[in-house]
Amino acid sequence: MTLGEVSNAFARCFLRISAPAALLWVPATAFAAGNDRFAVAPGGYTPMAPTPGKGMPIDGGTTFQTQYSPTGLEALWMHDNIVMWILVATSLFVLGLLVYVLLRFNSRANPVPSKTSHNTLLEVVWTGIPVLILLVVFVPSMKLLAHQFKTPPKDAITIKAIGNQWFWTYAYPDNGGFEVNSNLLPDAEADKRGEPRQLAADNRMVVPVGEPIRLQTFGADVIHSFAVPSLWFKLDAVPGRVNEKMLTIKEPGVYYGQCSELCGARHGYMPIVVEALPRPKFNAWVMTHGGAKIDGAPEAPAPVAAAAPARAPAETGAKPA
Repeated sequence: MTLGEVSNAFARCFLRISAPAALLWVPATAFAAGNDRFAVAPGGYTPMAPTPGKGMPIDGGTTFQTQYSPTGLEALWMHDNIVMWILVATSLFVLGLLVYVLLRFNSRANPVPSKTSHNTLLEVVWTGIPVLILLVVFVPSMKLLAHQFKTPPKDAITIKAIGNQWFWTYAYPDNGGFEVNSNLLPDAEADKRGEPRQLAADNRMVVPVGEPIRLQTFGADVIHSFAVPSLWFKLDAVPGRVNEKMLTIKEPGVYYGQCSELCGARHGYMPIVVEALPRPKFNAWVMTHGGAKIDGAPEAPAPVAAAAPARAPAETGAKPA
């Protein structure tokens, strides 16, 4: 059976979720060809196996991880094509000046030092050039900053990441409000699952791929920080405050991160695992939780009110005096 046939089958009936009293009503038009927002992949949910070297640190790595978000790709391009070239050119220029000064103005080559104290042209040059360099970096930096804090669209799915000592809780208010606790996997279990040690978690933050996500962070006790390097995403989780940023992941995959704010004795044991799935598979994962629903799906129509009972027949006989 094809995915379209499965979708149409769901469209022809109520989709019964795990809570016995809860029903999710989905109109047939929602399952039109090419629209899989409300489709549920057959076969249920199976955790995705990580791809070696993708979304995780690699042995001998010397630069940023490969990026899988739009802002990450933009930031990596800026680093590789603008910032790094400026750093290399500036470092070589300063090194050249130091070598020249050592050779040209040492006591043997220049026994009588110059007493010049001012040079207007030189002072203008060494002030103007750094200003121009900063302007070159400033323009793309502000553009990147604006993209990183772009407001999520109204239909973006909301996911909350709550930092606790020392584990994460992921809440899905748009999917019925269920929560998932995520703890570090022991090394033996991580090896068994083929995941990197100290980065694997028993439960992942599962998200739909290619869709804007309104990710909100909270701190339940102390300050934590939700950080995933391969997604160019880092957002502090502060007690009593809601922080929010948009996250969009371009490819399906498993992406690893860690808490990046010193939060106590087991700060180094708070891994973050983000699993990005196509929408039908994400919906299948959602429906494995009690009381869950597919975000954006219309509510079931209210039952038609029963007809008012007929008026009771008039009483017969004379009323007592």
